Amino acid sequence: MYINFEGVGHKYRKLIKKIYSKAMFVTDNVIENSWLTISFVSKERIQELNKLYRKVDKCTDVLSFPMLDIVYPQKLKDFMDEFSPDGSLYIGDVVICPKIAKQQAKSFKHSKKREIGFLALHGLLHLLGFDHIETEDEKIMMEMSNKILDELNIKRS
Repeated sequence: MYINFEGVGHKYRKLIKKIYSKAMFVTDNVIENSWLTISFVSKERIQELNKLYRKVDKCTDVLSFPMLDIVYPQKLKDFMDEFSPDGSLYIGDVVICPKIAKQQAKSFKHSKKREIGFLALHGLLHLLGFDHIETEDEKIMMEMSNKILDELNIKRS
C-alpha cells in the first residue's frame, strides 16, 4: 500500500505505515497498488470539513472519506473493477486533527503517539468498510482495532 502523507511529520509517518501494513494484513486486504491519503489538519479545518460533509458544526478527531462503497466483510479484492487504468486502487482519505488527538491522549492518560495511531487506524478501518453505528458493528471494529494495536504493542497506558 502506498500512503500519500499531507502535513504529517516524519515522527508519525513510520508509525502510521507500520499500523497500516499490519491492518491490511489482519483484515485480509493486502492488494498491490492500493493507496490512500492521510492528512493532519488544524482544528478549524477539520471543523469546516465536518460541517461540509457531515453537517456537524464542531471539531472532531478523525474523518474518513472512502472512495469505495465497501461494507465489511467485503474485501478490496471485491472491487477489482474500480482499479484505475494505471492499475492502482485509491481507497480514500483519512483526516486527523493532531491538536484534538493531543487533548484526547491527555484525557485518556496515554501517549499522543498511541492516540494518533488509534485515530489513523480508525480512519483506515472506515475506508475498509468497518463502521460503529450499530452496537454489533462497533464491537467488531473495536476488537479489530485492539487486535492490531496490541499485536504492534501500542498500548493504552
